[in-house]
Amino acid sequence: MALPLQVEDERRLIELLSVCMVLMGAVAYAMLQFIQVPYGRYSSPLFGPAVPVRWAWFIQELPSLVVPIYFMLHQPEHGAATGVLMGAFILHYLHRTLIYPLLIRGGKPTPLASFTLAFLFCCYNGYLQSSYLCNHAAFTPSWTRDPRFITGITVFFSGMFINIYSDHILRHLRKPGETGYKIPRGGLFEYVSGANFFGEILQWSGFAIAGWSLPGAAFAIFTALVLTSRAQQHHQWYLEKFEDYPKSRKIILPFLY
Repeated sequence: MALPLQVEDERRLIELLSVCMVLMGAVAYAMLQFIQVPYGRYSSPLFGPAVPVRWAWFIQELPSLVVPIYFMLHQPEHGAATGVLMGAFILHYLHRTLIYPLLIRGGKPTPLASFTLAFLFCCYNGYLQSSYLCNHAAFTPSWTRDPRFITGITVFFSGMFINIYSDHILRHLRKPGETGYKIPRGGLFEYVSGANFFGEILQWSGFAIAGWSLPGAAFAIFTALVLTSRAQQHHQWYLEKFEDYPKSRKIILPFLY
């Protein structure tokens, strides 16, 4: 049976947006081999006025929380698999939008350019994942028992734990009154410089496996490309700043890279 024109058009749009997201990730990876991400320790006035870091995180991540909630409220009838995947997505951004900013200790302001790009991406990806899952995904009733779904959800929450715990380690590197940077110790930081990035890559890889979809895969690939480039920069920065930085640490994949 042919799909209504509007539904078919949106499905094609979702496919196009997914492909574009992968291309954006590839371009970003290539660019970040030559320039540093203008945030945190790499902030620069060349990238526009500074936005207070807590407000920047709250506002830029907000679309990825509000948009899926909107879709869920307007699509109350959905299967268990869609509910779990949307719930996982919302849970991540509930933490990123409402909890993570409150936990930030100090933190350098975010340049307007970085803030704007992050906000636009969250609008883009919030719509892409929500529209696909709520309007176009065709999971069978037994999908929640499929090995791909079970494996993916397990990987997602494992990655989420690693990401949150690694951020906790970074926040508590300095004791009250201390300034400057320190070498991260503990958790996966004993093996890689980008433990927090590794956790987030793991999260969205699990999300992609559990949903087994083009939009999910596109987001996972984009995340892996962008965060790997950021981990590379962090790793190089640590090596240059600290003479005693552990030489056995890899960049982002324990024991491998």
